[in-house]
Formats: sequence, C-alpha cells, structure tokens
Amino acid sequence: MNDIGLWGVPLAILGGAIRVSTPFLFVSLGECVTEKSGRINLGLEGTLVFGAMAGYGGSYLSGSPWIGVLVAGLAGVLFGLLHGFLCSLPRVNDIAVGIALMILGSGLAFFFGKPLVQPAAPLLPSVPFGFWSDVPQVRAALEINPLFLIGIAMAVALFWMFRTTRIGLILRMVGDSDDAARAMGYPILAVRIAATAFGGFMAGVAGAYLSLYYPGSWNEGISSGQGLMAVALVIFARWNPLACLGAALLFGGAGALGPALQSVGVNQGYYLFYAAPYVLTLAILIITSSPKRSLQGAPRELSITK
Repeated sequence: MNDIGLWGVPLAILGGAIRVSTPFLFVSLGECVTEKSGRINLGLEGTLVFGAMAGYGGSYLSGSPWIGVLVAGLAGVLFGLLHGFLCSLPRVNDIAVGIALMILGSGLAFFFGKPLVQPAAPLLPSVPFGFWSDVPQVRAALEINPLFLIGIAMAVALFWMFRTTRIGLILRMVGDSDDAARAMGYPILAVRIAATAFGGFMAGVAGAYLSLYYPGSWNEGISSGQGLMAVALVIFARWNPLACLGAALLFGGAGALGPALQSVGVNQGYYLFYAAPYVLTLAILIITSSPKRSLQGAPRELSITK
C-alpha cells in the first residue's frame, strides 16, 4: 500500500471490512431469525468451527468448494436441530444448552479435523470488481467473494420477510408471545426448531467462508470468537437484518484496522489495533446493558428478557 500512501488505509479497511464482515453477517442473520422465534443459541461458536472443518473437508474430498459450503451448512443444520430438540425438553435452559454445544462443536472439529490441517482443499473463487482500475491495491481490495453478495441479498430478503410475509408474522408472534401463538394454533416448538436449524445453517456457511476463502485454511483456532461476537452484534442491531449488515461491516472494518495500518508502515503498537473487534464487542455489551436500552426491541419470549 506504500505506492498510494495514506489513501491505502481507507482502501485497505474497505477491502478488509468486506472480507472480514462476511462470517459476522451470516452468523448474525441466522441468529436474528433464531432469536426472533424466542430462542437464543450461544453455541454458534462451536457450529462455526465445526462448519469450517466440515466445509474444508467437503471441498477437499469432493474437489468442489461449493459442495464444501453445502456440507458445512448441513452440518450447521444438525447442530441447530440438536439445540432445538434439547431446548424443547422440560426445564432445559437454552443458554446452558448453547454453551454445551459450543464446547461439543469445537471439540468435534478438533478431533475430526486433525487430518485436514496439511492437505490443500480447493478454495472459493472471488469476483474482480476492481477490473476498471490499473492500481493493483484497488483491484486487490475489490476482490469480493460471492458469499458476501449472497449475504447482502439474505439481509434484504429477511427484512422483507419479517415485515410483509406470513412466515415473518408467525416467527414474530412465536417470539413475542407463547399465549398468542398458541391461541392462533401455531406450532410453537416446530417454529423454534426450524428457526434454530436455519441459524445453524447460516453459521455453518460462515465457517465454510473462513476455511475456504478468508483466511482460506483449516485450523482449530480459525474462528477467533466470531460466533460469540455475532450474538452481541445481533443485540447491537436490535434484531433488524439490515442493521445486522451495517453492524457486520462495522465489525469487519474494526478487524481490518490493524492490517491496514501495518500496510502503510505503522509498525509500532499496531498489534493493539488487532484487538479492535473485541474492544468494540465489549463496548457494545456495556452500552446495551443500560437499563433503559437493554430490552428495547428484543423478542419478549427470549430467556434473557424474562
């Protein structure tokens, strides 16, 4: 980035935000649907790591990265279904189940993923939106993976679904009032299990993005807590899919700050900027813990609001 001076900083942050934000976007959109149904899933970190392993393994064995994405999504569905069924049992707390599944997913990924550390799997392609520029840095910054574009389309589609469709109405009713949903004859448990399975699918796809595109390799520490940060992101976005998109880009930009400064020669203490996403998460949790704002917009059947 030295060739274009300080202009490289915002350019690198833009490119980094697009790359880093994609897992946040997919996990947060899935969790948004899950929480809209009145259930919270804190096991997304384990699903994300297991999805990264399953996606990498699927791509390596099949020779197609998109089959790897599908395998990762289906693995996420299994974790979502398991979470949904366990939480349907009497006197079972969804937060405790989520923590247990987070540990289980990470452990299974570590166990089954050992043979995948060395092999090179086919990676996801990117779309060169910077073809119009002669500057290599600009072209590199605008190499965008199709999953990011799919994530944007999903955010718009989910926003539309919640506002205008019958499925969105049922989800919001189940999440806001068990009694009202039961009176209308809607299957509460089935809706919540389906919503949790969808959230698991999205987390699995997010994991595949990590192992098959950015950073594009498999190891057990690949997620760096992004699954848990995405839960905070949903609260920050107030359960709004479009706001999840903006918040994911904000987290992605924070994650790209350290590499951007390093690219223009800032080598003193730049590593502190690598902590920016974690500091941002902490700040969001503190701000949203305000008694005046903590429950604003939250589905009323969530266990954290009762």
